[in-house]
Amino acid sequence: MVYEPAEDSFLIQKEVKRLAKGRVLDMGVGSGILAETALKSKRVKSVVGVDIKQEAIDHCKNRLNDKRIKFIVSNLFDKVPKQKFDTIIFNPPYLPEQDGELWELKTDISGGKHGYEIIERFLRQVNNYLQPSGKIILLFSTLTGKQKVESLLLDSMMDFDKLNKLNIAFEQLHVYNVTKSKLRKNLEKRLMSDIWIYAKGHRGLIYTGLIRKKKMAVKVQRPDIDVNESVDNEVKQLRLLTKHGIGPKVLFAGKGYFVYNFIEGDFIMDYFDRKDVKRNHVVSVMVDVFEQMYKLDNLGLNKEEMHHPVKHVIITPKEKAILLDFERCHARKKTHNVTQFAQFLISGRLLPHIERHKMRVSMLDMLARAKKYAHRRTRENFENILELIR
Repeated sequence: MVYEPAEDSFLIQKEVKRLAKGRVLDMGVGSGILAETALKSKRVKSVVGVDIKQEAIDHCKNRLNDKRIKFIVSNLFDKVPKQKFDTIIFNPPYLPEQDGELWELKTDISGGKHGYEIIERFLRQVNNYLQPSGKIILLFSTLTGKQKVESLLLDSMMDFDKLNKLNIAFEQLHVYNVTKSKLRKNLEKRLMSDIWIYAKGHRGLIYTGLIRKKKMAVKVQRPDIDVNESVDNEVKQLRLLTKHGIGPKVLFAGKGYFVYNFIEGDFIMDYFDRKDVKRNHVVSVMVDVFEQMYKLDNLGLNKEEMHHPVKHVIITPKEKAILLDFERCHARKKTHNVTQFAQFLISGRLLPHIERHKMRVSMLDMLARAKKYAHRRTRENFENILELIR
């Protein structure tokens, strides 16, 4: 069974006729209507039609007798040779999956359990096949989830424009023009590939990617908040702090972003909860963090948020504590890095995670010693704090 052209095919066909150029890839070629439309354009040099069904490929070969087109049986990009296209057309199966669907029907109309899964798989691979200035003509439905699709586009560091839409029974069809963002193009010039969202913070977004098969992290200023230049401030602080063994080293940076080696490890409380972690490991990690807090105090820099650093400290496989998130780090006459982490240590949030290691830290003693340290930040007063956990 070959998917017969319907409202979605005719809607995206209008944009293919208007925008397709250069080397074209029709992903999910189906009946061949979009590949045929592309071939009729004087701007199009060649077309590759891809489909998961051999039946669809055979149908298109019989229908389209043109030396400029070739066909590949492939599940998305699995069998597509590495090459770059100027235009990629994708009218995917986009409806949520129904129980008991036959494979033939599922591959025609179902985009996965929620309807967007095939689009997500496509977006995770497509940039390896798209020219820097290339475009993707993408169709989806409100039944797929418009906000979800737009979120996936942002997760892949892509820009998009709304080209066309059509209201039909129970749904609205949308066609988008999708292009690589300026930042993505800059990162790809530095040989980064496989860029995808990793985490979303209050001020920054973290993406991961590969450079020469090595995993990298990219921190980007969030565009949807009022706080400006917090990531640029973080770059400034990290370039100073890494000279003192604090934080990840900035490999390269630009306005509103920076790149560093991805740090493998566990967030601090997850690390404390691991069954293979012993009491002496916990003590070693705490001392490591405190020592870095002491350095920050002496540098006159306030990191902030160390009273609740749940996502701000990663413990590497070598039991080294790496501090993250320096967007709010600034010079202060009165710093409180050590005292903030002391506050975290005796908080109800952390205590259950260290008590399983038979650790007891006196709240009253810690408060008294932290207060004494805050009054006079000497090494002796700092060592008195460390005594409580050693």
